[in-house]
Amino acid sequence: MISIPTHTLNDGTTLPALGLGTWPMEDNEAERAVREALQTGYRLIDTAVNYRNETGVGRGVAAGGIPREEIVVTTKLPGRHHGYEETLSSFEESRARLGLEYVDLYLIHWPLPRVDKYVDSWKAMVKLRDDGLVRSVGVSNFTAAQIDRLEKETGVLPSVNQIELHPLFPQDELRAFHERRGIRTESWSPLGRGSDLLDDPALAEIAGAHGVTPAQAVLRWHTQLGAVPIPKSSDPGRQRANLDVFGFELDARQTGAVAGRAHRRLGGDPEVHEEF
Repeated sequence: MISIPTHTLNDGTTLPALGLGTWPMEDNEAERAVREALQTGYRLIDTAVNYRNETGVGRGVAAGGIPREEIVVTTKLPGRHHGYEETLSSFEESRARLGLEYVDLYLIHWPLPRVDKYVDSWKAMVKLRDDGLVRSVGVSNFTAAQIDRLEKETGVLPSVNQIELHPLFPQDELRAFHERRGIRTESWSPLGRGSDLLDDPALAEIAGAHGVTPAQAVLRWHTQLGAVPIPKSSDPGRQRANLDVFGFELDARQTGAVAGRAHRRLGGDPEVHEEF
């Protein structure tokens, strides 16, 4: 079983340095993938209401044979449930589907600035944390200005901001903001899903120098940035390879070369993207 380093968050809880993403798995696939991932050594599992697989993820956690307190389960609030009371109700629905007494990390999935209810949702999430139903609260796809507003209006900073982050979109400014504010960056689409990133010859050369795959080199790039990548895989062999990235280190030249290409988003812009 592979052992994974952890990060201490700004609220004192810990977060594994790499996790398992589950989008777009259906329940049966998610159950099997989570069970196998836990047995491989994963301790961070990421889902969301809008992934429609919380039930399968919960079953995988129950079947994994790992003590519950060793597992960090993340789920996310969908846009259609923004608002104070709506967030409290949505959380209870998530908790029931997951079959868990508490959730380790609860995130607002997208800010939806046009709807402008994310502060109300944040207040509800802080209450859930204070009531012991959630261990840590955070956000996903938030800008620096949106995070500043959360703190200004509630006094509570997110522990995590899960953002699109990969070598094609390294998010230098937002990561620097997170570091200044003590917020941990999580990376969704860490391997540049849907792009030709992993076919890049320069990346293949870096990977070859370490005897690893291009995907492993990219995941190592994330961990050396201090970001927490959450690659999705239901294949046991690929799960193991994705996790096995802590036995080598990229030098400064290689780290720069991994992201040394034209930068572009592959997903939505938080200022305008709406996902209900």
